[in-house]
Amino acid sequence: MPSQPSLSTSPPARWDETTEQGLLDGALVLAAGRGWTQGLVLAAAAKLGLSAAEADLLLPHGPADLAALLSRRHDDLTMAALAGIDPASLKMRQRISLGILTRLDIAAAEGQALHGWAGYLALPHHLPLALRLVWESADRIWRWAGDTATDENHYSKRALVAGILASAMAVRLSNGAEAANAVVAARIDNVMAFEGWKAKLKPSDFAKDLASALGKMRYG
Repeated sequence: MPSQPSLSTSPPARWDETTEQGLLDGALVLAAGRGWTQGLVLAAAAKLGLSAAEADLLLPHGPADLAALLSRRHDDLTMAALAGIDPASLKMRQRISLGILTRLDIAAAEGQALHGWAGYLALPHHLPLALRLVWESADRIWRWAGDTATDENHYSKRALVAGILASAMAVRLSNGAEAANAVVAARIDNVMAFEGWKAKLKPSDFAKDLASALGKMRYG
C-alpha cells in the first residue's frame, strides 16, 4: 500500500536551525560552570558531537551568536505564552505590562545560566548587541499588543518598553520577581498615557536606561 502524503504545511526543519538550538540547549546546561565564553560554545558543540570547525560554521561569532539565540528563544516562548490571550480584551497599558512580565518570567526560568548571559551582555563592548536584542524583544511585545505605528511613535514606544524591560531584568536578577514587578508597575505608572511617554522621551534616554541596567547586571 503506498504511503499517504504528508498533510503538514510546515516546512521541514533545517539542519542548521535545529543544530543551533541543540547547541544552545547544551550550553545552558554547562553555562553555570563555564561562563558565557567561546569555551562554552566548544564544550556544547563537543557534547553534541560537533567539531570546533562545525561550531564555528554555525556560530561564527561564538558566544555573541549564542547570546542572540537565547534572547530570541525567549522572545518566541513569550509569544507562545501570550498566544491564548486576546490583547483586545485588555487596556493597552495592561497589554504592555503583561508582555514585559511574561518575558521576564520566561527568561528567569533559565536559572543560573541567565546570570552568565546577562553578565556577558553587560560588558561595554557588547552594548550594541544588548541594545539590538532588547529592542527586538520590545518590538515583539508591541506587535503582539497590536501596535501598527510607522511614524516616530514606532521608535519611541519601543525605546520606552526596551528601557523598562532592561531595568526590570537587572532588578529581577539581583532582587527577585517581586522587586522586578514593582519596577515594571512603577515605570508604567510614571507614563500613564503613551502620548505622555512620547512627550517625555529624549533621544538619549533609552541608551542611558540600558547602560544603567547593564551595569547593575554586571556589578550587582
